[in-house]
Amino acid sequence: MRGKLTGIKKAAILLMALGPTLSSRILRHFNENDIERISLEIANTTKVEVSDLEEVLEEFLLISQAQRYVLDGGLDYARKLLEETLGTQKAHEIIKKLKDASQIKPFMFARKTDPKQLSNIISHEHPQTIALILSYLDPQQAAQILSDLPPEQQPDIAQRIATMERTSPEVLREVEKVLRERLSSMVQHDFAAAGGIGTLVDILNNVDRGTEKLILEELEQDQPELVDEIRKRLFIFEDIIGLDNASIQRIVREVDHKDLAVALKGSSEEVRERIFRNVSKRAAEMLKEDIEFMGPIRLREVEEAQQRIVAIVRRLDEAGEIIISRGGDDAIVI
Repeated sequence: MRGKLTGIKKAAILLMALGPTLSSRILRHFNENDIERISLEIANTTKVEVSDLEEVLEEFLLISQAQRYVLDGGLDYARKLLEETLGTQKAHEIIKKLKDASQIKPFMFARKTDPKQLSNIISHEHPQTIALILSYLDPQQAAQILSDLPPEQQPDIAQRIATMERTSPEVLREVEKVLRERLSSMVQHDFAAAGGIGTLVDILNNVDRGTEKLILEELEQDQPELVDEIRKRLFIFEDIIGLDNASIQRIVREVDHKDLAVALKGSSEEVRERIFRNVSKRAAEMLKEDIEFMGPIRLREVEEAQQRIVAIVRRLDEAGEIIISRGGDDAIVI
């Protein structure tokens, strides 16, 4: 790698090479600041040298290959294969780029492990240790493991995930070492942060309804504010577009007309159209008129109206009157 290209420049060149359809999907995973910088770089790029394009594509392919090696056998395995094919110096460069990009994360090896097997291995560990491991797994895998753990353990582990902050490298390495000995495959990793309410919400969005209900009811006894925040994030107003027509029609019948107009005032066009298609022509016209003539409205008022509607959605879902698609078997509708 000649190293003359900046990271933003490389990203811009790669996205231009991949084309608009795929690039637009990739850009969604960047934060707003990076999206703006990359977009500006693309806009200001009128010509790409063939040598620069080849450099970027080569680096992208090598890093992708290295990451597959890490997933297959860990960091040492990846380094060994890269050294055999690229030489020591090049292998070192690629591994460093992986680390710098934070693509090597704790417990990556465990993501290939069968959830039931992993559940059996960690079920006798301290709840904090279990919470730490689940925080680094994919939400669907963590959800299945959490569901397989004894019911009396689930609320405590869920609370620990939600309230977890940063974990020291020493603790991570020690937990990884134990798990490596049991699974005979492990990777040493850098300092990282995991856990938090967002992590728990991702997991709960993939567990079955019974497990979610048990965890939230148990947590609510001692942590009502935490449960309230979790419930707000489990289903947001914009998620309405994922509901079936019958469910949306049922929700609209329960919602105050003014709340619906205010909520739609601050929603995306996609959500508005979804609602308009599920009410009568006259009702849709009235909603459009109310939104148009409403004038400026505080964001707080919009969010409050949306939250009242979300509360209705969750109430109807819990009563079985509508269906919010879940992860696993709970997502199957017959």
